Amino acid sequence: MPRTASIARTTAETAIELSLDLDGNGTSTLATGVGFFDHMLTHVAKHGRFDLVVKCQGDLHIDAHHTVEDVGICFGLALAQALGDKAGIRRYGDATVPMDETLVTSAIDLSGRPFLVWKAEVPNELLGNFSSQLAEEFWRAVSSAAKLTLHVQLHHGRNTHHIVETIFKATARALREAVEPDPRGGGVPSTKGVL
Repeated sequence: MPRTASIARTTAETAIELSLDLDGNGTSTLATGVGFFDHMLTHVAKHGRFDLVVKCQGDLHIDAHHTVEDVGICFGLALAQALGDKAGIRRYGDATVPMDETLVTSAIDLSGRPFLVWKAEVPNELLGNFSSQLAEEFWRAVSSAAKLTLHVQLHHGRNTHHIVETIFKATARALREAVEPDPRGGGVPSTKGVL
């Protein structure tokens, strides 16, 4: 069965169409109106090996917060939809990724329990029209909507662009591992029988 999902979500703040293929080639078509965020989503697709299409019309005359958070909600909903009952997946994934002076570890459990542990003090800086603080807001929205547990640990780093980019790359790689079919698995990877 194809592990794909399409989400359409409209609020007073954003109108989003998002499609996701967990077994894609890492291609992306992105139009959020927030250039740096599109750059980060490109990394999610490439390093997660997902095909990802995002079209968002947001209230950018205010700032990018609603756009980034709501795309996170839609991405999380798409993950949950594409995974279905999660039978046959690895469930857990982790990755430690370096980028120049920066090192980040991300660990994921597709547990059905939303939780975010964010141990990353990201310098407060504007990257284009993307506030660096929105990295946490995006992944919090993803973890809540997808009902997954996510731990992000910044070991060290100085350059804000590098820190945010490494967080996105590490989390995408952890997610790729967690959603992969387990060659030894069958059924739902939980003693409860449901995730």
